[in-house]
Amino acid sequence: MATPMIVELFKQLFGGPETNLFPAKYAPDSIIEFLEAVKRGDIKLIPPVETPPGFRGKIAYDREKCIGCRQCIRVCPAGAIEFIPDEKKVKIYVSRCTFCSQCNDICPVKCLSMSPEFLLADYDKYSDSLIVK
Repeated sequence: MATPMIVELFKQLFGGPETNLFPAKYAPDSIIEFLEAVKRGDIKLIPPVETPPGFRGKIAYDREKCIGCRQCIRVCPAGAIEFIPDEKKVKIYVSRCTFCSQCNDICPVKCLSMSPEFLLADYDKYSDSLIVK
């Protein structure tokens, strides 16, 4: 009985990591500055982290397709979607989003989708990078 536990212990002690390494050689002092440098092209992500199929990243919104039906607002459990009555369009607060994808599933014209973007760190939860219009 103790033998399987010892075997498992050695597998975990001497096996490789089970998670992805951080996409930089060394942990940066500031994640925000690191991400800004990546956007400028000064730094490349090492190794590039591939997202699996069906990954639920930041919401992508095709504003032209949207018909203003408000179904997404009704199903959003986090209240992350706000209706703009003048434009009959929506605004999505990514900082509130739980990435459940219910809004994508119910949208009759499929103007919402989940993108593979996952690096969403920011100091301000209402910054332009965290509001999808």
